[in-house]
Amino acid sequence: MSDFVLAIDQGTTGTKLHRLYADGRFQTLDGFEHRQILPQPGWVEHDTEELIGHLNACIGTTSSAKAIGIANQGETVVAWDAQTKRAIYNAIVWQDARTNDAIAALKEAGHEETTLARAGLPLDPYFSASKLRWLLDNVEEAKLLRKQGRLRLGTSDAFFLDRLAGTFATDVTTASRTSLMNLETLAWDPVLCDLFGVPMDCLPEIRSTADDFGVIGKMPVTASVVDQQAALFGHGCRRAGDAKITFGTGAFALCVAGDRPLRDVASGLLPTIAWRLRDAAPAYALDGGVYNAASAVNWARSLGLFGDYAEIDSFAADSAISRDLAFVPALSGLGCPYWDRSAAGLWLGLGLDTTKADMMQALLEGVALRAGEVIAAMSRLAPIGTRISIDGGLAKNSYFGRFVADVLGREIVIPASTELTGLGTAQLALIGAGLATIDTLPPPPAPKARLTAGKLADAHRMKFHTAVGRSRNWR
Repeated sequence: MSDFVLAIDQGTTGTKLHRLYADGRFQTLDGFEHRQILPQPGWVEHDTEELIGHLNACIGTTSSAKAIGIANQGETVVAWDAQTKRAIYNAIVWQDARTNDAIAALKEAGHEETTLARAGLPLDPYFSASKLRWLLDNVEEAKLLRKQGRLRLGTSDAFFLDRLAGTFATDVTTASRTSLMNLETLAWDPVLCDLFGVPMDCLPEIRSTADDFGVIGKMPVTASVVDQQAALFGHGCRRAGDAKITFGTGAFALCVAGDRPLRDVASGLLPTIAWRLRDAAPAYALDGGVYNAASAVNWARSLGLFGDYAEIDSFAADSAISRDLAFVPALSGLGCPYWDRSAAGLWLGLGLDTTKADMMQALLEGVALRAGEVIAAMSRLAPIGTRISIDGGLAKNSYFGRFVADVLGREIVIPASTELTGLGTAQLALIGAGLATIDTLPPPPAPKARLTAGKLADAHRMKFHTAVGRSRNWR
């Protein structure tokens, strides 16, 4: 049997295990769902011991892998004891909005210019820094451990690596999502750490994406990466202008920007790190996120708007937006390009004749139209290619895929595998283990489908834009 590496995708709703052979064969081996803990409105947490249990279950399936790569949720944070390696509070998830007031105070004080200039990020509860400060201010054990020099703070990947591999480190892609790393120096920024009140001596070392992250059992960990950057790599995006959209819990569009960060505050897009391969120069990306995608669909299902997913794979009626029915998926606020947590989700255009199917058709279209707003912003800043690759659970929906093609006006490529985060993580682990280079990676399988670009009427775009405007300043 040829050499293989393992990839663990520790995501927002579950943990998946994948295997990639050096000859290109890729398999999904196992998966586990974990609880979503919602202590208060706007708060989202995960049980760290449940996550660790799932990671251990994945790792325990084999001890013969040449290497392991781990993808993480991105902005999700943990505080833990350096001696016991146990978390002192649940993981606070990237979706969590408990620091809204703290962020608003920083904005009012005029500090957003600082975070944009140094981290490339706007002030928003989405990013890690304010959540880390919340842990310091509100968890008594954090204060005690800080006095004893035993407090460790970081994103979930740093907790996993410290607990399982004895390595207190994160990678540049994850660190670039915290609002604490300087996008130029790739190091923790003392001005940003001081602004948010996060002590630098509690933060992990920043390493490359494909690098040495310790050993679990007998298997070296050779890649650590944010899930969306892993998906970008797994989609085969390598050149400037290559783009992908992952329609998972949220919808995340990334495009490769090249060897320097692209900054344009007015666009609402985020310059970020795409990856760094050991000592090579980093590759940069542009990122635009929509907070609610599949989470909006799952929410609608919980309300009884549909039962089986086959019910929303096609619709007999014309598009909802053409019938003056719109849905704005701002259930957690609006991400790129608005960065507005005051916005709320809404249907607009409901009538006595509106059916459940109409509402679901509008919901799917709303997610696609929000992704279209992100890609339109990207296109004004960087040349986006004529095709865009999409993945995630919603990419399986036939109606949604066709509508996305119409909204974007580009060919939509649906890869053969829906597990692009796992594939990208495994490819990075291969590189980190010295089993491949970026130029010698085995080619991916042929796409599952290619959807021809359509055209959405400008009047429909404007109608949706008007609906988005009405969703704002509600909370």
